[in-house]
Formats: sequence, C-alpha cells, structure tokens
Amino acid sequence: MRKQKRNTVSRLNYQSDRIESLLIPGKTANNKLMPDNFDHLRVAYFSMEVMLQSGIPTYAGGLGILAGDLLRSCADMHIPVAGVTLVYSGSTFKQIINTDGTQSFEESDWQKMDYLTKLPEKIEITIQGSRVVVGCWRYDFVGEDEFVVPVYLLDTDFPENEQWARNLTKALYGGDGSVRLGQEILLGVGGVKMLKALGYKDIQTYHMNEGHSAFVPLALLPDYDFKDDAVRQKCAFTTHTPVPEGHDHFPYDFAQKLAGNILPWHIKKIATESSLSMTDLAMNMSKTTLAVSRKHQKVTQAMFPGHNIDYITNGVHHLTWTAPVFQNVYNRYLSGWDKDPKLLKEAPEKIPDDALWNAHQDSKRELINYVNKHLTSVMFPFEKPQPDEYFDMDTLTVALARRPVAYKRPLLLYSDLERFIRIGVGRIQIIQCGKSHPNDDISQGFVQEIVRISKKLRTILKITYLENYSPKIARMLVFGSDVWLNTPRRPLEASGTSGMKAALNGVINFSVLDGWWIEGAKMDPLAGFSIGLSDDSVTPSNDDAADADDLYNRLENEIIPMYYDHRSEWIMRMKHAITLGAYFNTHRCVKQYLEKAW
Repeated sequence: MRKQKRNTVSRLNYQSDRIESLLIPGKTANNKLMPDNFDHLRVAYFSMEVMLQSGIPTYAGGLGILAGDLLRSCADMHIPVAGVTLVYSGSTFKQIINTDGTQSFEESDWQKMDYLTKLPEKIEITIQGSRVVVGCWRYDFVGEDEFVVPVYLLDTDFPENEQWARNLTKALYGGDGSVRLGQEILLGVGGVKMLKALGYKDIQTYHMNEGHSAFVPLALLPDYDFKDDAVRQKCAFTTHTPVPEGHDHFPYDFAQKLAGNILPWHIKKIATESSLSMTDLAMNMSKTTLAVSRKHQKVTQAMFPGHNIDYITNGVHHLTWTAPVFQNVYNRYLSGWDKDPKLLKEAPEKIPDDALWNAHQDSKRELINYVNKHLTSVMFPFEKPQPDEYFDMDTLTVALARRPVAYKRPLLLYSDLERFIRIGVGRIQIIQCGKSHPNDDISQGFVQEIVRISKKLRTILKITYLENYSPKIARMLVFGSDVWLNTPRRPLEASGTSGMKAALNGVINFSVLDGWWIEGAKMDPLAGFSIGLSDDSVTPSNDDAADADDLYNRLENEIIPMYYDHRSEWIMRMKHAITLGAYFNTHRCVKQYLEKAW
C-alpha cells in the first residue's frame, strides 16, 4: 500500500516530525511493523460510531467512545487492526442552557479536511436500486511505540450522488428509517468493499460492534460461495443494548426495497421470519457473540434464548482517561503502568497519601475553576454570583454526568428535597451534565427541572448543570470530582464506562449495582459505595423511593462523615478505586477479544 500522511493522532503529544516515515511501506518505528506494511489484518472493526477526537462528530456517546478506546489499545499493543465507520458531513449542534433551564442548540460547522486525510479510492454500491459512489477518509490512532491503527471513514457526499444518497453521511443516526437502513448498508457492504479497494487481501476477523454493522456477513457471502459456515468463521459480534427497543428491526418489503440483491434467498432463516432483525442476523452469522458485562450477558441471553452468548466486560483506555498529574504519580510509584495497567493493583501499597491527595487537589482545582464560569443557578451573563455561591475546593463534590434519559434517573438525587437539603447544606456540591437530543422533550425537561432546583436552592446548596457535555468536560469531571454518582434502573445499564474512568483517577464510585459496577464492587468493596439492593435477576425490581432512601442514608452516614472526619480512610478508598483500573481497561478487553473472538 502507498505512503499515507497522518494528520491526527489519538494522543495530545502529537509528533508531526516523525509522521511521514512511519507509513512508508517497508519502514518501521522502534522495529515495529506498521499496519500499512501488511496486506492482511487481524481484525477489521466495524462500528457506526467511533470517537476519534472530541471535536469530530463521529460518535454520539458511550458506544463510540468505547470503540475509540479499544482501537487505541490495539495501537498500543501492536495489534494489526483497522476501524471502519462513517464520516458525517452535516452541521453539529452545541447545547446551550438558557437562564430558565430550557435548551438552545447552536448550529456549527466542522471541516473534514481539518482533521482527516482524504483518500483517492472510490467504490460503488447499490442502495434503493441506485448506484451510490462511496469515498473514504482516514484517521490514525498512534500507539505508545508509534504503531498505527487506521480508521477508514466512508463518505457519500459527492455531486454524482443523488441528494438522498448524499444525506446518508450527513448526520449520525439522522433521518428516517430509510436513512438508518441506508447507513447500515453503507457501513457493512460499503466497508467490506472499501477494504478490498484499499488493498487488504486477508482479514482474519470482521468484528461487528452492535447490530448497525450486521450487513458485513451478507457482503462476505459471495466471496465464500454463499456458505454460511465459512462466513460465520470470519465474523464476531458485540451487542450493547439491554432492551428490545434498542435492536433494529426492518419490515422485509421495506428492506428489500433498499437492499435488493444484498439480501440472500435465505435471509428469513438467518434474520428471523417476521422482520429483518439486525441483531439476530449478526448473531446467526458470527462465530462468537459477546455482551459487555456479566450481568448484560444474562439479560441478553434471556432476550435471545436461542443463541449462545458470552461476555467481555467493557474497559477504558487508561492513558486517555488518566489525568496528567495522576500519570506523573503513577510513573513515579507504579513504573510501567502505562504499558501494563495491571500494576495499578499495587496503588494501596506503593502510592503515598500526600502524593495522591495533592494530585487530586490539582485536578479538582481545574474542575472547580471551570464550574465557576458556568453556574446555571445564576442568570449568566446578567447577574454576578455572590461569593458564597461559587463552588469551592473544600466541599465534597459529587458529579453525575450521563445522558439525561428516564432510565438513568437524573432526578433521583432530588426525590426528597427537604431531606436532601438537610443532609447536604454546606457539606456537598453537585455537578450534573449531559446532552439532550434537540427533539427529545422529555430529556430536555429533566435538564430544565435540575436547573430550576439549582436556582431554588442557590443560597442554600450548590448545584450546577454544565452545558455542552463532551469528552473534554468528561475528562475534567472524572479527573477532579470526589464522588461519581450513577443511578440507573436495573438492568438497563449494559456496562457503563464513566465510573471506570473516574476510578482511574481515585474518584470514588457511588452507584446502583448494575452493569460493570456489580463486578467492580465485588472485586473490591472498598473501591466505592453501592446504592440499593443487589439483585442479579434479569427482571429486578426498581423502587425509586427505596433507592433514594438508601442513597440519602449512605451520603449522610458513611460518605460525608468519612470525607470530612476520616481523611486517611477516604484516601485509602481512593487507592482502592484506582486498583479497579488494573482490570477495567481496554488492554484487558483486547486480550480477551483475542482469546474469545479474534
């Protein structure tokens, strides 16, 4: 393959002076072969969304952030992998919290040329009976030893395409059902064909990250004489969705109209008789199906009883989500942790209390300074906060940063305002954030109610809702909060990764026992606090009042007294939180994928 310019990297310490030599065929960096020197790949990783950088709109949330973290770990671990996704050409939207708690969405443009490298290859696929021209952009994740994992982003925004085809890469998950299905055909069929055009001749495993990419095996069938078993041995699948409504289904007459001959004669045998089930299709055409936590495996198995489902609990890329000041501490006391995060297990014995606390205070100071410029309890820019309304360094800081939807229960903390005030006044300060979709009135209502409460309590208890949540803000929160709060309804948290990021920085989790936290709390009970009952069934009860009562009791009787009156015990808990990073990291995930699926 030809020389390829790299113009973006996965890490902040961008080293442009070494770029060109890394991707010239035949050259190496630190004696490590680059993926461009192979005509084969261990894995082609297909995902509708991948977080490349905070400012590139190729992700919507946890699914895309996880995909990016996994590919970053592959780069660090020298695994010859390539990502395949779509690029989005439309405008992006900035969330603005108005003084009354309503939200505005400011449209802004982004330019692909500023972040990505345009490739000359073009292919053609057929959607809706029409020829669709597909181009490609490239972004490179560069690992610790400069090993490169490329991500190829498919694009249909070309003048030779009809407008409906150009719109396929206008917005992530945008448009109606025809756009959604068209994007999934583009990802699966177009992605397989583009990899061939790029020169990859031998791909060991095609990994489908969620059902959006389930057209991949259908694209492979012609290459394997339409033998399901042969294709099945080339494919692996991860599902992330614990509710039936989150799995795409399309009526067959509608699917036939868009996909045409892409659908084989036996499609109803492999994708269910009643409708085109993208999840069933992916499961039936994969050698391995994986859930994203032990609990999610049980839930998914109950949803799809005819399938054999394994699991690999999610992780996070430890280098991306550890604060620079904490990285310095770990470099000094846990030498080698950057390449082997299992060494984080030694944090309680090897990291001095003062070193850990000082690093936390530095990170907290950056967070508090940012928060004090974005106090939604105050009518910025018309009103200046009073001195006692600013967030401060000495108060226990609790963060809740999740998409504001009903199952995440963003208002649980305020179920009993009188009790909440009695417990928290002068003792806790609350930071919440998360983007609502512009068309989701219910989600916007949650945000408006939190802002209303923050204004009602502005002279009593400090609460703010940060606008325009992004990985940049997420980093400040997981770096500098004291407590990470998570209140989902069981069993709707398939895994969750935000708490893993917080733990890497010594932030103590305070969470409902669901998703990853069931495993984390069992692994080290001193790493955080749990809310509510431990119910391992696939249909657990959810009593909001009981969970709120337990939340308040633990705040009042355990968390607040420990933070203020038993600082050494609190710091010990912080160290135990850090030990969770030894397991809940994407380096471990990649190793398990290599064992189970790749």
